[in-house]
Amino acid sequence: MRSSLRFVSVAAVAAMLAAVPGSAQKSTGPKERYEMDVATMSGFAAMGGGKGGIGGAMGMMFGGDPSSKIAHQLLLRLGSNDAATAPPPKGDHFFLPQAKMGKSVPLTTIEGKEDPATVTPFERPKGRLLLYWGCGAKAGPGQPVVIDFAKVAAGQIPPNLFSSAVPVIREVSKANSRSYIDWPNNKGGKQPGSGSSLLGAHRVASNIGSDINFTLAQDYMQGLSASTAIQGDQSVMVRWNSVPSATGYVAWTIGGMGNGSGKNDVGDIVWWTSSASKEFGGGLWDWLPPSVVANLVTKKIVMSPSQTSCQIPAEVKKASGEMMLGNLNAFGPEANFSYPPKPAGNAAWNIDWTAKVRFRSHTMLLIGADFGGMGGSSTGGSTPIEPAKKKKCKGPLGIPLPDGAC
Repeated sequence: MRSSLRFVSVAAVAAMLAAVPGSAQKSTGPKERYEMDVATMSGFAAMGGGKGGIGGAMGMMFGGDPSSKIAHQLLLRLGSNDAATAPPPKGDHFFLPQAKMGKSVPLTTIEGKEDPATVTPFERPKGRLLLYWGCGAKAGPGQPVVIDFAKVAAGQIPPNLFSSAVPVIREVSKANSRSYIDWPNNKGGKQPGSGSSLLGAHRVASNIGSDINFTLAQDYMQGLSASTAIQGDQSVMVRWNSVPSATGYVAWTIGGMGNGSGKNDVGDIVWWTSSASKEFGGGLWDWLPPSVVANLVTKKIVMSPSQTSCQIPAEVKKASGEMMLGNLNAFGPEANFSYPPKPAGNAAWNIDWTAKVRFRSHTMLLIGADFGGMGGSSTGGSTPIEPAKKKKCKGPLGIPLPDGAC
């Protein structure tokens, strides 16, 4: 299902300020906010030019074993409080040769381009949504929670359906920036190919603010290699490799779609998550900071980084029908940078720019389909993916879902 601070996200700045008890130090800015999302996609998430989803899965039926597929994806966003010195806004992200991205990729704003942070098209669903949660052979008490879309349309929403335990992290966007540029776009550049490395120096130069320079010590995360096995009791065991630097895991499945009896009857949509509690809201399907993930692990909303298996209850498999679309997300680290450095004492800190680099690894499986390998491997081949707009997949009730899920 398709990868939030979509805003002035300065976790490192906040942490440093909080580390000075009673400090009266004032800060201003930042004038520029740069965000770089670094994803490793495997399995069907890496298919179809990295677009994943059913289209990629169907293409895989004629193209071999998805376990050999690994794709890397970069999403770059720069927002500024200032207008461009010479319109239109534009810039470049300069890479070292080992990134295999060419000298640079162009950052620009395409007129008329939809802003995923503000465009939220909604199609009223039909049928029912069945919600299950938790790892185990059998579904826990109170499951499933059944949502009748006809009643939702009439304003009858079940109470306490979506909790606020998982925050929605806002990203830099047109909506919160005077000037905004991003990549991928139609100005050129391809997603990273085989053997790409992001280690080392990076520079972002634009006409909407100062140059941004930072050095990365974290590279792409290892790919997830996941497998599924239907048990004798009809539950489904999901196993995966331990990914170094993962901060936690979350799994989810969608099934039952298209099981209706008629043209206007879509049947039941079955949605399951690995969370130990009923958690279907917030940013659980997106990028989350390590501190947030650590807190969610303690609440058993996110699986710990040491966990490498989870059992999907038999009731979920039965309600989903022949096939479920499964997803597994490994949350990863973040690197935060700011300039100038924080001054000593109580001197004002006038921040010029901040840069945030977020990492994650994600795989997609078809549970119940007749394929051999259902995941990805860091030792497999690498498939370059073409530039694509960062669009949000919409799940039941219009809920945004992570990259590669649709």
